[in-house]
Amino acid sequence: MTRVALFSFSAGAGHIRAAAAIEAASRIWFDDVQATHIDMATVVDPVTRTIYVDGYIRVVKQAPWLWGRMYKATDAPPSRNLLNRGRLAIEKVSARNFKNVLRELNPDHVISTHFMAPQLMAQLLDQGRIQIPSWVTITDIACHAAWMAPRATGYLVADDGIADLVAARGVPRETAHATGIPIDPVFARRWSRETCAEVFGLDPSKPTVAVIAGNAGVTPVDRLVGPILALRPDLQVITVAGRNAALKARIDALAAQPEHRGRLHSIGHTTQIELVMAAADLAVTKPGPQTMSECMALGLPMVLVSPIPGQEEYAAHHVAARGAALEVADGTELIAAVRRLVLDDRSALDRMREAALAMGRPFAARSALEVVLGRPADRPDALEAPER
Repeated sequence: MTRVALFSFSAGAGHIRAAAAIEAASRIWFDDVQATHIDMATVVDPVTRTIYVDGYIRVVKQAPWLWGRMYKATDAPPSRNLLNRGRLAIEKVSARNFKNVLRELNPDHVISTHFMAPQLMAQLLDQGRIQIPSWVTITDIACHAAWMAPRATGYLVADDGIADLVAARGVPRETAHATGIPIDPVFARRWSRETCAEVFGLDPSKPTVAVIAGNAGVTPVDRLVGPILALRPDLQVITVAGRNAALKARIDALAAQPEHRGRLHSIGHTTQIELVMAAADLAVTKPGPQTMSECMALGLPMVLVSPIPGQEEYAAHHVAARGAALEVADGTELIAAVRRLVLDDRSALDRMREAALAMGRPFAARSALEVVLGRPADRPDALEAPER
């Protein structure tokens, strides 16, 4: 039995979801792999946990401009950046707990979906205390300096463009593998638009826009749906408010209005986001790398709004430049983009769908394990790819 330790960090949902996807892939496609997922928030000391989890979420929600400045200011090796040296000093406090977890798990491979664990792995490798391959899964569609870890065995990244960026940081290009960002294996299934639409009470014959607020529900979805619905009487909108109960309540109130009844469908946090995406013609979403990877796996074109300055801005530029999405700066541009794609120029929507499918990596989680283990999956046909 090959043991794989997966280390994430619940500072944002993407790191957790990527590790969970690899864990699920180990069960579906491999016979003799035991993957164990550990959230580093349960390993580090309380101060570090507060800084990384509560601090990050608070800054992103209340002062995103500050996060953007911090992101750019720390995009340099620790030897040339005081903030990064401080970050590494904070992380070292948790080295003992991390070493104890490693000893208990005794893994043959370590895969990290957050940048903290690879730095702690590097310390232990330098000290000669472990001899375990350390793989870094970059869960951004970008390559910030924080992801670069001494002694890393290799990097698992979104696509060849990001692999080139990793190499530009001084890493041998052959160690950067374009597996895709790991996403839940459910995105590798074929989904019927008709069946998925029925789950949410949608009419599959009508144009449908999914407006996705993200897991934390930070996108102002309630301010977007009215103008979108006003574009055409038969247009449908399904909203995903995430864990934001107040946002969900405001959308529910809009859905109850006579002019929106039967056309606006509201859900909160869901474990079936793949069904929402499969039922839609277009997604309006913030450019979270995990959400965009899921959309592209299903060939769903995107209009990108409200990026977090820094990593999400770069991700939005990267995906839009390859034709799978449009970036918009404000509500006026958003409505113009939805009108054009859903109502006026379906050929443009079709081209975006083709671009999304070309970028999509529905088997990314399986591919990540194949690279790490150095062999193909035992049951490669356990799931089928979405219909192309």
